[in-house]
Amino acid sequence: MTACIVGWAHSPFGKLADETLESLIVKVATDALDHAGIGPDDVDEIVLGHFNAGFSAQDFTASLVLQADDRFRFKPATRVENACATGSAAVRQGIRAIEAKAARVVLVVGAEQMTTTPGPQIGQNLLRASYLPEDGDTPAGFAGVFGKIAAAYYQRHGDQTDALARIAAKNHKNGVDNIYAQMRKDFGFEFCRTESERNPYVAGPLKRTDCSLVSDGAAAIVLTDATTALSMRRAVAFRANEHVQDFLPMSKRDILLFEGCEEAWARALRNAGITLDDLSFVETHDCFTIAELIEYEAMGLAKRGEGGKIALEGQTEKGGRLPVNPSGGLKAKGHPIGATGVSMHALTAAQLTGEAGGIQVEGAKIGGIFNMGGAAVANYVSILERIK
Repeated sequence: MTACIVGWAHSPFGKLADETLESLIVKVATDALDHAGIGPDDVDEIVLGHFNAGFSAQDFTASLVLQADDRFRFKPATRVENACATGSAAVRQGIRAIEAKAARVVLVVGAEQMTTTPGPQIGQNLLRASYLPEDGDTPAGFAGVFGKIAAAYYQRHGDQTDALARIAAKNHKNGVDNIYAQMRKDFGFEFCRTESERNPYVAGPLKRTDCSLVSDGAAAIVLTDATTALSMRRAVAFRANEHVQDFLPMSKRDILLFEGCEEAWARALRNAGITLDDLSFVETHDCFTIAELIEYEAMGLAKRGEGGKIALEGQTEKGGRLPVNPSGGLKAKGHPIGATGVSMHALTAAQLTGEAGGIQVEGAKIGGIFNMGGAAVANYVSILERIK
């Protein structure tokens, strides 16, 4: 891989009533360039990750990045979308432009504004990332889709209530120290495990603490080639970047295997020339706690059916065998769809350069990222390592 991250920026995630989609994009675009120590004139191409699907009335958004500075005028700008993996799709497009030598510096921005949309419409918008002929009428929206996945997993492998609560509690605890996180509160295992008025069942066996948040937010990274990166302030290289797309209908695959996730991880580890044991931490796509549990198995951290055991043993906690979601994950940090994948890359780069503040994993050398669109349909894995 030749691409490197040389700068980044991240907005707070949450209900940002004083922001617009445009203001979020402009702020992170400006700050990412400042962090990289370059200006708009140095940028050759712009990629915006923006899912939308009805969240924003403004549906043609690539040129909103140009609002950050008039010097962006006439530079190529493209919006990309791949459901909840939209941000990583934007990152990959930027990498490919650099590898093709079509650009030397690429600005990648991911953004979403979700909280201005009424609740019922939020569910409808998110269901557009499912296969509508089969799942379009699912009660509780996308939570209902993963509620069915969780129920099927319970049927095959046994009750996972304790394991899911442990995953939720871990991510909420990690999120306390993330200055960008939407929910910075350590709820503890018992609260996450117990049904209550504040933690009711949402869909199937999934409670509120098992579900990621509806969020506004944005993140940006600056990409360049390795030679250029080594002359800049910092350089975090992609040792691997893989994209695996699977069938959209869940009926065409065993949904409990997350085979696209498994294949993406296998390719990335092989191409990076490493194993899971070489990773210092992973940021993975915990849109729902059951997703994180299955991802443990798909990445090879646990045998099939034993993802819950890994969680209960604390292997994915800070200080464990492989810390997973030291940022708090989507569960605590928030999940503004288009921003999520870019956020994962920005915070992983921050970890590897020792700039992650309170969420810093001590001695972090190599970081892994898994970002997923739909129910394991769009699967992206990146492996990053600092080279300067």
